[in-house]
Amino acid sequence: RIGALVSWDGGRTFSDLGVILSSGDTPNCDARNGFFAAGHGDFSAILDQNREYFYFLFTNYGGPASSQGVALARMAFADRANPVGNVQKYYSGEWSEPGIGGRVTPVLPAAVPWDYSNTDSHWGPAVHWNTQLGRYVILLNRACCSPFWPQEGIYISYSADLSDPGSWTSPAKILDAKHIGFAPGYYPQVFGTGPGQTDTLVGEVGRLFVKGVSKWELTFSLEEPEPPGADEPGSLSPPAPELVSW
Repeated sequence: RIGALVSWDGGRTFSDLGVILSSGDTPNCDARNGFFAAGHGDFSAILDQNREYFYFLFTNYGGPASSQGVALARMAFADRANPVGNVQKYYSGEWSEPGIGGRVTPVLPAAVPWDYSNTDSHWGPAVHWNTQLGRYVILLNRACCSPFWPQEGIYISYSADLSDPGSWTSPAKILDAKHIGFAPGYYPQVFGTGPGQTDTLVGEVGRLFVKGVSKWELTFSLEEPEPPGADEPGSLSPPAPELVSW
């Protein structure tokens, strides 16, 4: 389940606002992925550029195979002080299902469901708004294709409009697991390096963190980068961030 907290003192203390997202599916105690029997998790959130909605990007780990994968929900900015019951999940082309117990249509479906030992799915989306691209960006893990979530690589996807879940591009790999240098190489996210930038606001250059460690810098551009060397991660069709190791 996913809950909401609020801090009025810069993060020194928090007040619990309650659970805002949960699955209505019965846990599958025969699930073979090694960790979860169902539920929502591994999420991030962002306020859209029009300051109308908070969007939640999360992974759905249970229920029908067609519902598993990376899913979306949203809540009106005006409801931020009272989020419980005010979150709607994206389902079948509409923001129509309740945050608590509602159904989802994944925007990045699992190729092989999480119930299986050979799960093949993206998970753990970390979202930011990229001022250089004028697009939202998510970084993702990919579990494939044996038990206990082996990390196959780190992927990236783009969208110009959070309200249109179908606009997310097909995830493209930017970093192979063998290039990460430590295991498990989960939880990629980007931090902006410019004044006032954060993990949800990034410009042309950002630091790529994997499990809290940054050995890389990403340069975002709408133009194709120079082809990488034979031992480097492959290039992406635009927009393609250039990956530099440190």
